[in-house]
Amino acid sequence: MFDTDELVLNMGPQHPSTHGVLRVVLRLDGERVIDADVVIGYLHRGIEKLSEARDYTQIILLTDRMDYLAAATNNLGYVETVEKMMGLEVPRRALYLRTVMSELQRIASHLVWLGTHAMDIGATTVFLYTFRERELILDLFEEYCGARLTYNCMRIGGLPQDIPPGWEKKVREFCDLFETKVPEYETLLTHNRIWLERTREVGVISGEAATAIGLSGPPLRASGIFRDIRKDEPYAAYSEFEFDVPLGTRGDTYDRYLVRIEEFYQSLRIIRQALDGLPEGPVIGKVPRLIKPPAGETYHAIEAPKGELGYFIASDGKSLSPYRFRVRPPSFCNLQALRQLVKGHLVADVVALIGTIDIVLGEVDR
Repeated sequence: MFDTDELVLNMGPQHPSTHGVLRVVLRLDGERVIDADVVIGYLHRGIEKLSEARDYTQIILLTDRMDYLAAATNNLGYVETVEKMMGLEVPRRALYLRTVMSELQRIASHLVWLGTHAMDIGATTVFLYTFRERELILDLFEEYCGARLTYNCMRIGGLPQDIPPGWEKKVREFCDLFETKVPEYETLLTHNRIWLERTREVGVISGEAATAIGLSGPPLRASGIFRDIRKDEPYAAYSEFEFDVPLGTRGDTYDRYLVRIEEFYQSLRIIRQALDGLPEGPVIGKVPRLIKPPAGETYHAIEAPKGELGYFIASDGKSLSPYRFRVRPPSFCNLQALRQLVKGHLVADVVALIGTIDIVLGEVDR
């Protein structure tokens, strides 16, 4: 039309399918993508540098604001890093409850992913179903800590308070209910012809390529790579529970969907085991009044809903603030694969491929 072979198209930074302020500069040959540049930074708030000017307790609040769909796991990764630096012992009851909250958070995060990803591809009903169940999890968090999004629900050395009376029973009721809801999502999507055509063989990435680019979480496991920090380097109380790590075989968008669906069931399995064996006792250990880790450097990672969430903290041993604070966020690392995923596909597939890696821009930009 313009006597040119290539067309450069700006997608974003304000576009509903980018799930935040993300700009993707696409080079097109007709409807087909021949290259893409990902432009980030629109949501940068300087959380890492800000953390170097806050004391160790105040930083928990800041971690809430990275992946705002997984505040509990953000909190957990950070407090465990400080505990590792200081050699603090956390009571077993707190470890079990941390595990329960982490898996509730994983389910809630996956529900947002599934609902929005399906809506991006045109399946609006699934969005309504998944947000219905997510509300029940938010109710549980609200009852525990008073918040529905940014929880601030972990403390260095344990938890801020014990669970309220009846909370354990409500979690069990949620598990029983949710187990009947997942098949509803699968009925709508798993064998849906349109869903299959939009996701199968779309955005294929081999296990070798996924490892080389630094993918983690469901996108890596969907490529057949067995890597789950809950199994490889257990934290909280995961070493005491039995669960499986679902893997894909093709590494396409459909496999990434199947892996997350199976993770719903595995999370329920973990939660039930944790509640069955929930120990009595305190939820906070012996913690110094002033948090001042000894001089040194520590890296600690957990398996967040989107992948490996790691914290690197350097302490000079004198200050009440970290000398250096750095985060390894799964959304940022997984976003690196987008360019490779979209090459050769149609413009319409870019929407599905952004959704399939499940990014949150608050975590990408920090």
